[in-house]
Amino acid sequence: MTIPGPEPSEILEQKACLDAKKIRFEINKFLMPNSMKGEFGVIRHPGAALAVPITKSGEVIILRQYRFACSRRILEFPAGTLEAGESPLESIKREVQEESGYSAQKWDSLGEMLPCPGYSDEKIHLFLARDLTKLEKKPQGDADEDIEILKISSENLNEIIASGQELLDGKTITAWFRACQILKKE
Repeated sequence: MTIPGPEPSEILEQKACLDAKKIRFEINKFLMPNSMKGEFGVIRHPGAALAVPITKSGEVIILRQYRFACSRRILEFPAGTLEAGESPLESIKREVQEESGYSAQKWDSLGEMLPCPGYSDEKIHLFLARDLTKLEKKPQGDADEDIEILKISSENLNEIIASGQELLDGKTITAWFRACQILKKE
């Protein structure tokens, strides 16, 4: 199956916009590819990268992180917004070190995903990070990050996802599914 390419809509009029940390919210009048005109809000995002870190012994590194938008802690893999001029791989190598306290020797691309295409243009680049080395110094996350670093088995992660006993975000579940496809082949 071939993934169809973009079919850009035409912005007829920009109604409003608001810049916030790392994102921009726009309300625009669009002409859609099917000739329909409409006014829609869009979050413009610079893109992000995420990694599924697996230790040499097969344990999965996952974070329990507080997320203010949903007012709770969720399980998720290390991830972060792309900085200006930074490639997705450079970004995620930095984020894995900052958030988990590990570095990886082997990196596999797991492709891309669109987490919220109904209202955001964000694209997340997914990676599998293997042959991890624990860094000597404690992870230096951002000041607004409240993170607990966990090591769990693949089986435990599968049970957590299947049971719903903890909340995970869509990017984490998608990345884990894709990582499992690579790990099964080896």
